[in-house]
Amino acid sequence: MVLVNHAYGQEQLSIRQQADNLYQRYEYFASARLYEKLVKKTQNDVSILERIGDCYRLINRYEEAEKWYAMAEADPKASSIVHYHYAEILLRDQKFDLARQQYKLCFKSDSPSLTRMLATCDSAALWMMAPSEYTVKDHPAFNTNFSDWGLTYEGKTGLAFTSDRISDANNRDYRTGNNWFKLYEGDINSERTSQFDVVDALGHSYNDYYHFGPVAFNNTADTAYITVTTGRPALLLPADSDSKRNQKLYTRRLQLLVAHKKNNQWVAIGNFPYDDVGNYSLGDAALSKDGRIIYFTSDMPGGVGKTDIWYCEKRANGGWDPPVNCGKTINTPEEDEFPTIGGDGALYYASKGLPGMGGYDIYKAQGEKAQWTTPENLKYPINSTSDDFYLVTRDGLTGYLSSNREGGEGSDDIYSFVLAKKPNPPLKPIVKGDTSKTKAPKPVALQQGLVLTTIYYDLDKSNVRPDAALEMDKLVELLKKHSALKIELSSYTDSRASDEYNMALSKRRSASALAYLVSNGISADRLVSKYFGETHLVNQCADGVPCTEQEHQLNRRTEFKVIGGGDH
Repeated sequence: MVLVNHAYGQEQLSIRQQADNLYQRYEYFASARLYEKLVKKTQNDVSILERIGDCYRLINRYEEAEKWYAMAEADPKASSIVHYHYAEILLRDQKFDLARQQYKLCFKSDSPSLTRMLATCDSAALWMMAPSEYTVKDHPAFNTNFSDWGLTYEGKTGLAFTSDRISDANNRDYRTGNNWFKLYEGDINSERTSQFDVVDALGHSYNDYYHFGPVAFNNTADTAYITVTTGRPALLLPADSDSKRNQKLYTRRLQLLVAHKKNNQWVAIGNFPYDDVGNYSLGDAALSKDGRIIYFTSDMPGGVGKTDIWYCEKRANGGWDPPVNCGKTINTPEEDEFPTIGGDGALYYASKGLPGMGGYDIYKAQGEKAQWTTPENLKYPINSTSDDFYLVTRDGLTGYLSSNREGGEGSDDIYSFVLAKKPNPPLKPIVKGDTSKTKAPKPVALQQGLVLTTIYYDLDKSNVRPDAALEMDKLVELLKKHSALKIELSSYTDSRASDEYNMALSKRRSASALAYLVSNGISADRLVSKYFGETHLVNQCADGVPCTEQEHQLNRRTEFKVIGGGDH
């Protein structure tokens, strides 16, 4: 019996080691399968439950991840990071109350991070209650039950996009269990798609390459900048610095492949001159309308955050000047990626570092190079509680975006959008049985404590700005619709100036916001005005801490919170 038990224990150790090794090699799909074999035999070891949840989250299989994180967080031994990942998935599933509970379990009550995440829950709930004038629809011609994303324009009627749909049984990505990403193309006037083929100078196809896509074209559609995962041999790649268990692990970084169209065939002519896969990734290109500026995503040294948007200017001889960071107005300490330049001249990109609805949100900014206006969140339904990214448009009114939101065909899907020319009628929630592809909001309870909206102020000012007026006009409509609703106005400042001065400034801001609501027909009896100066900062920008103007802006605010008369 002793020998049998010893052998059984060795078997379990062997499976765990295999699973851990696969996980450390980023082969999450295979790793999850092995961890699942261990669950019953280990009496639901919380570390294994956590790891299975991690595997499914990292390959965007959120329904499975939610199930395993729910089991893990119920264990008193669960780590705080489990509560965070579980909260992120609950937010994605629009379970706002449950998400708030989990965020509170992983952050201290006075943490700026908790304030930010609770505000994200509130923003998502509010924006879904009052959607913008965009209509967003699934685009079934290009979507499968795999990952389809990054659709862009190719010439006048052509379209190209990226997909990991299964096309070759021997060409799998061990991370996800699907195919490597490849480029596909279609046409605005046709539902047929085919694989986008590129050959090298000797005529060899790139179809058996690693991940291939997305792609950006110049205006004449005869030059393409294709994001590819480097095919450099592993022996020539630097090993990851955090490799464990004596495994020599590599990260295959991204680079840009440049191709020209010759005799109706795309031929690769070389790599973008600032590729350096030994040190950083560079990809997701976008071109200005005149083709003189190329924007791209990179984690190269000298950036603001985890990934930034950079640009290069074209020289007279056709070469490119060295990369320049697009600056702190649009780049944040988090991921900022997937830039595109619309036909309206605006920059559209995705960020995880600005106030939004959760995951990647799509933002719009005007300008060029390193000079930009404050990014505008495009709100619901362009954005959702999931990852929303890669918006392309020729006119600012219609176009396509990518998202892994609920209700799609696969993990990532391509959606079309249209901006209505007149306000939409009040939107009713979709009832069971409605198979419409238009994404309508789930009803959100106007419960006590819900932050309905937040407005912001210029430095040392208390007047209601035009952008804030637009938000407050929506609030006025909501208050008129719900006549019993009572709200609290809480105003704050950034940390600059003295405590006494900031307390008085926040008082003026609350008075200004209250006056605006009253002047628009809201009874003062339904409003409670409070002010807190520079207390309750939403980030680290306290006295003496160097911060950008954008970071200080987040603290100059008035929050509008339900305190009575809502749903119970």
